Amino acid sequence: MRILLIEDERKLARVIGRTLTKSGYAVDIQHDSDSGLAMAQTECYDLMIFDRMIPGEINDSVEIVKILRKDNINTPVLLLTALSETSDKVDGLDSGADDYLTKPFSIEELLARVRALIRRPVEQNSTIMKIGELKLDSTNRQVFINDKELTLTIREFALLEYLMSVKGRTVSKDQIINHVWNFDSNVLPNTVEVFIKRLRNIISKEEPQKYIKTIRGIGYKIEE
Repeated sequence: MRILLIEDERKLARVIGRTLTKSGYAVDIQHDSDSGLAMAQTECYDLMIFDRMIPGEINDSVEIVKILRKDNINTPVLLLTALSETSDKVDGLDSGADDYLTKPFSIEELLARVRALIRRPVEQNSTIMKIGELKLDSTNRQVFINDKELTLTIREFALLEYLMSVKGRTVSKDQIINHVWNFDSNVLPNTVEVFIKRLRNIISKEEPQKYIKTIRGIGYKIEE
């Protein structure tokens, strides 16, 4: 899952970024409204986290949320702010934001809010995705094949989760890099090949392409 963080307090941004990355998310960080809005409008994210007051042409991220919603960009948004008045929270939520977290906050609470917001679009279904005998539990971050739990690294899990979320659809190496790694990561297409090979060996060493198919010249897709 890919997250955009707009936070002008660079130390706090680094802490949040490291924490989210360790939890398996790809994180892009911007420190002002101009570059942040540009990223939000041009890149694909599963969640956006905005500090309420930020430097730039637009100094209140509530206005950024309004612009995104007007552009039909409905990605969940979590606002971070030192403004704790009820009216401030109401303004933020009325703008189209999905949640509001007041500073100072604990990292544990931030992660809980992130998990809840990322799950929200599929709450009516299940956080468990299945393809044949392969099962992925995104809430508990577990993967099973024939009911046997598999051991995956954070990045392997993120890659498999992305492929399963677009089941049956062919995705390119660039699309995989954009969703599984940070925007500024120096990841080469060969890295994707390495991770695909590792996943195939973990899932089914005897039949490497049983689930993850190579679509020559285009990319990969996962299907039964």
